[in-house]
Amino acid sequence: MNAQQPALEIDGVGVRYRDVTALVDASLTLNAGRVCGLVGMNGSGKSTLFKAVMGVVRPDTGSIKVFGGPPAKARKDGTVSYVPQSETVDWTFPISVREVVMMGRYGKQNWMRTPRARDHNAVTEALARTELADLAERQIGQLSGGQRKRAFVARAIAQEASLLLLDEPFAGVDKRTEATITRLLRELTAHGASVLVSTHDLHALPDLCDEAVLLQQRVLMHGSPHEVLRPENLALAFGLDPQHAHNPEVG
Repeated sequence: MNAQQPALEIDGVGVRYRDVTALVDASLTLNAGRVCGLVGMNGSGKSTLFKAVMGVVRPDTGSIKVFGGPPAKARKDGTVSYVPQSETVDWTFPISVREVVMMGRYGKQNWMRTPRARDHNAVTEALARTELADLAERQIGQLSGGQRKRAFVARAIAQEASLLLLDEPFAGVDKRTEATITRLLRELTAHGASVLVSTHDLHALPDLCDEAVLLQQRVLMHGSPHEVLRPENLALAFGLDPQHAHNPEVG
């Protein structure tokens, strides 16, 4: 990817679901090698924003570019990867951890999806980096919450995506998983990848992110984590009295 080209450009995006407004005139630019935290209440539009960047939801207004092109092309090329919330996954599906991670290689395989040596090597490395090598043959639903989340991060690593979208990666996970994911995201951005991550864990924001966004259907603020976390700014997103906004209940 061109290092001078933004990884993500969201310009005036609006999304409606029938009578429900999810996003209004949302704009955001994310450059290469950065981790951006997405902060907002449940229902603020975070998941819709991810779906629009993935090309799953088409905006009613505005435009989205991923590395200068349309989201659908980025998804097809494997340059963007999505780590979903645990609630959206069918954990009873009969598939192993290794097979989940191999899904990240589909875009680089032939039409028969026949893994080659480099695919197996990428999966093995991703499993090792996420500390899941010993659990590779286990059915995905047999893992703990933190291990499941690491499996989907491993899939993104195996995919070699340049833009990673993580939807609440720390919800319900153990400290080991939180530390592992944070370390991996930092390693990936050090090599030029970009990350957009939604999180309810505001205390971890300064260590995790280079920048942060307050979202409430529209982008209320985009700045450093310390700026975004100021009580008067959090009050904008969570509708709180500023003197109580240092510890908001965000879902």
